[in-house]
Amino acid sequence: MQFPSVREGIPMSPSEDSEKTILEKVEEFVREILRDGVAGHDFEHVERVRELCRKISEREGGDIFVLELAALLHDVGIKEELEHGTPHEEASVRIARQVLMELGVPNEKIEQVVHAIRAHRYRRKEEPKTLEAKILSDADKLDALGAIGVARTFMYGGYLGRTLSDSIRHFYEKLLKLKDIMYTQTAKMIAEKRHNFLLKYLEELKKEISCNDI
Repeated sequence: MQFPSVREGIPMSPSEDSEKTILEKVEEFVREILRDGVAGHDFEHVERVRELCRKISEREGGDIFVLELAALLHDVGIKEELEHGTPHEEASVRIARQVLMELGVPNEKIEQVVHAIRAHRYRRKEEPKTLEAKILSDADKLDALGAIGVARTFMYGGYLGRTLSDSIRHFYEKLLKLKDIMYTQTAKMIAEKRHNFLLKYLEELKKEISCNDI
């Protein structure tokens, strides 16, 4: 994948000021990569995951610089998955590593970021080992729950050409299982509320599909 240079004079050893600049550069880069959008995995999703990471981190701790970088870059490889079948977390890791090296981010932090990205997916091969990886995993899954989870499910289902029944099946095969695999206490609290919303929504949807709401 070809993508634009993001360096533009950023110092090799990030200070607090340069960390802010790096985040701005990475955000600009990700906006461009996801500019055309992939329903449910667009930059709006990235923004929500980033904000959830911030809010969870306020209560749970963690390196906020690593978290924000991981949140921004966690889905940057999604188009490779859809177009070529490459697992998007692996494509995202490859792109993130190259971008962060170009920006002069220390290797230790790059490894923390790429671990969080690699371990964030529901069908992951790698278990989250750091607090930052656990928070990113929680934040990404929270965005698949609640009212926003309903919206994203049908957006993505429409993008893939799924039927209504296929999209409803997705709730039972994945979304209703997410509440029980959260890592942080903060995410568990949020997930409980969003999970209950899904149950109520599916109950009403079932009534309407069978015309039993009359």
